[in-house]
Amino acid sequence: MNIFEFPSKDQYADILKRPTLAFDEIEQKVRPIILEVKNKGDEALRKYALEFDNILIDNFRVDLPEIQNAGELLDAELKNAIDQAFENIYTFHKAQQITESVLETMPGVKCWRKSVGIEKVGIYIPGGSAPLFSTVLMLGIPAFIAGCKQVVLCSPSNHPAIYYAAHKCGIIDVFRVGGSQAIAAMAFGTDTVPKVYKIFGPGNQYVTSAKQLVNQFGTAIDMPAGPSEVAVLADYRANPAFIASDLLSQAEHGPDSQVILVADDLAIIKSTLIEVKKQLENLPRKEIAKLALENSKAILVENMEIAVDILNEYAAEHLILQVENPEDIAEKIINAGSIFLGDYTPESCGDYASGTNHTLPTNGYAKAYSGVSLDSFVKKITLQQISKEGIKNLGPIVEIMAEAEQLFAHKNAVTVRLES
Repeated sequence: MNIFEFPSKDQYADILKRPTLAFDEIEQKVRPIILEVKNKGDEALRKYALEFDNILIDNFRVDLPEIQNAGELLDAELKNAIDQAFENIYTFHKAQQITESVLETMPGVKCWRKSVGIEKVGIYIPGGSAPLFSTVLMLGIPAFIAGCKQVVLCSPSNHPAIYYAAHKCGIIDVFRVGGSQAIAAMAFGTDTVPKVYKIFGPGNQYVTSAKQLVNQFGTAIDMPAGPSEVAVLADYRANPAFIASDLLSQAEHGPDSQVILVADDLAIIKSTLIEVKKQLENLPRKEIAKLALENSKAILVENMEIAVDILNEYAAEHLILQVENPEDIAEKIINAGSIFLGDYTPESCGDYASGTNHTLPTNGYAKAYSGVSLDSFVKKITLQQISKEGIKNLGPIVEIMAEAEQLFAHKNAVTVRLES
């Protein structure tokens, strides 16, 4: 982890660069996979399961009893933890349901919106070296609350915790398919895997590229979400052991993850790097974390104002504020996926069970994208109703505007009603 002291603004772009491959380079590898699944369906899925996952598989669908009975394969402690996480995540997302009121914009003219769950959604859960059953909760719970009629889950992993989480979320359509080919299968549909209208879920750069490609074919996606990342802001009184643990909790995700430390105190940076080395040695995934740390930076700044500028430029997926006045700093942050305030709010709590959603924009996309929420699983349909009084009030305005745009059929649709 390199230290950069008092960088100037023109150095921000280079220092904050993500360790991702060029999109064009990845797309060249992913596009042929997408097109082959589109054209050959299950045949292509079997080919890639053997080629990429070394699995010879005939039926991709996971039998319903295997999903329903998965909890029996988990120890009670893990089951209870998943159950409590479910409750917290459900509570937070259920509160996002709002009933919108009817608004009368002028006498006789009423406008309002209604939320409708997207009928068919797909959830992708990466396999890799860690079974991300927590992501099943993060995506399955809001899909259930939104009232999505069909939820399709694809994952190369057959870990029982994934199936148990799916069962709790009411998901019955589960398929053992991974990688870019899983994204294509849900986007286009195969004889086995149903076609969906919107795809959710994290993944590596290839999965992210696949999501962006199928988006071009008309399938909606949650957001471009690639390798995980965290930025920590620390001041003179922050705890180096806490900071190091937060940095490593993201570094262990994968070799292409990135962690950033921004501080206004050099002593804190140096103490944290010592702690990182110390804690790293006790991690089972230390070799993965070491590779991620090679992509990572520690930045010394003159004051918190500059720190905020750097963090808003970076637009971190996760931003941890281990500072004396985290609420004040949080008010100044305009680009971040999720913010964690104070010394006792580790990012891992948001990853698992505090209640907020951990599916967040990475790679700087937090400048334009929000994380997943209940709104991600619904469409907002506007409605309006105009009475006789309303058309008398509004009609002449529309007639004038339509005529000015030379759209006389638009004008006539009002005129015939006014004349009646």
